[in-house]
Amino acid sequence: MSIPAGFDELIHPATRLSVVALLATTEWADFAFVRDSLSLSDSALSKQLHTLGEAGYLEIHKEGGGRKRRTKVRLTDRGRTAFEGHVAALRAIVEGAGPTTAAEEAPQPQRQHHSEAAR
Repeated sequence: MSIPAGFDELIHPATRLSVVALLATTEWADFAFVRDSLSLSDSALSKQLHTLGEAGYLEIHKEGGGRKRRTKVRLTDRGRTAFEGHVAALRAIVEGAGPTTAAEEAPQPQRQHHSEAAR
C-alpha cells in the first residue's frame, strides 16, 4: 500500500497530532490551555511546540517576563495546510481499507439450525 499524498510524518505522532488538531480550532491558544487540554507536562508540550515551530507549522509568541511570562501559540498557514492534508490522507487510508475487516476475513464458526441443536 502506498502512502497517500499529504500524509505528514511530522504531524502523525499522537501528541503532535493532538496539538495541531487543538490549534486548528482556534486563532491563538495559551500554552497552559494546550497543556491542560492535552494533559501534558510543560516539558513535553515545549518539546512538541519546538519541533512544530522549527518546521514552520506554528508561531510562538512570548509576552511578559519572569512569573508573568505568557506563551501563546497558533498554527501558521503552512501548519494549517499540512494538518488538513494529513487529515485527508488519513481519511484516504481508512476509506481505502474498504468494508473488509480482520473479523470478516477470519473463518466464521458453523451455525447450527434450531432443529439440529434440539437433537
